Amino acid sequence: MEPTRMLPGREVLRVVWLPGSDLLQGTCHCGATHLAEGPIEVWEWLLAHPIGHTMEPAPDPAALSGAGASR
Repeated sequence: MEPTRMLPGREVLRVVWLPGSDLLQGTCHCGATHLAEGPIEVWEWLLAHPIGHTMEPAPDPAALSGAGASR
């Protein structure tokens, strides 16, 4: 059963209990999911998944066009 409301945003992580089971499902803001039997396991996965979720700076447009490069 999906939640009826969910906070938006790139920093939102979600943990839901799957009714009829002993499992928790963690969902990262990127959409990746992980099933776990306990809250510690699911939160460890969420907080570590994956390394590199930070936005990388955009490349310098001058570097992409070759401006300033010696020929």
